[in-house]
Amino acid sequence: MPTTTQAAVLYDTTKPLSLVNLKIPSLKPEQVLVEMAYSGVCRTQLLEIQGKKGPDRFLPHTLGHEGSGIVIEIGSAVKKVRPGDQVVVSWIKGIGGEVGSTQYESETGVVNSGAISTFMTHTVTCENRVTPIPATMPLREAALLGCAIPTGAGIVFNTACINPGSSVVVFGLGGIGLSALMAAGYMKAKTIIAVDLYDHKLDQARKIGATHTINARMKDTRKEILEITSGSGVDYAIEAVGNREAMESAFSVVRSNGGLCILAGNVAFGESISIDPFDLIKGKRLIGTWGGETIPERDVRLYIEKYLSGDLPLGQLITHERPLEDINHVISAMESGEVGRALIKMGKA
Repeated sequence: MPTTTQAAVLYDTTKPLSLVNLKIPSLKPEQVLVEMAYSGVCRTQLLEIQGKKGPDRFLPHTLGHEGSGIVIEIGSAVKKVRPGDQVVVSWIKGIGGEVGSTQYESETGVVNSGAISTFMTHTVTCENRVTPIPATMPLREAALLGCAIPTGAGIVFNTACINPGSSVVVFGLGGIGLSALMAAGYMKAKTIIAVDLYDHKLDQARKIGATHTINARMKDTRKEILEITSGSGVDYAIEAVGNREAMESAFSVVRSNGGLCILAGNVAFGESISIDPFDLIKGKRLIGTWGGETIPERDVRLYIEKYLSGDLPLGQLITHERPLEDINHVISAMESGEVGRALIKMGKA
């Protein structure tokens, strides 16, 4: 049984993560020790590192909320998984016991951790943050089932319940936006518009199923979308950027009398958006989403079935795959717009 884990730790906001060896604590009854295979890297972590989620009271702390691995040990009250099980590790709560935080010892003192952290070779999490998956599901693609797919595809399947033949625009082509695009294609949306600032992301979107692409740096996004939709606007707009202008644009291009805008991105702490309330009177709808309204025990299984049948080729979402030692390079690549969905590959994966 391992006694230590290597982790990427945030000591100070706006500074690079530090690789630190941590002592693995004894498990509480509801906790699970997972040997991580892969971790996804989400924009949420970028906001934490940049200090844009508000004052950080828990420094130093570990990071990461999406991944896959193998259960090594379980607490005395855990019934959901057993040692040897492959699991998805996710910030989205499922059934089972919860332990809200963990503390690790290091040579420099205590390092805090929430209920889930995945930027580490072994992680102590809790029963409700793991979902067992079949051995036929590759751990590489399974890592996306912790956040990107449940949130992005979940918006399409659960939040918006997008219908065949509808029109959809997705703002932002990171892991969540690309997942939403892929799911919209699966649901046979007729018009699927992808919006981003980078041509290489728009190229990827076309491969995944976008029927139209718009570089928001080069084009008037609202004008382009209205032209594509003959002036009516789209049935559904999904914002996955975490940007005020993108949120306002997304709401502006949904049609009157029933158009729906879903906000999935996180803006910086203290920032707000502005809308014209008359648009609400015209029947436009604006909502948020909590992880695509995902129920892990139900939805992870369905996504795995769709992946194994070839209907959701999850591997097409992955643009970067690097070892834990390169975590800061991946963060920088995400900040500069290079990344669709990046994976951190742990030692034995």
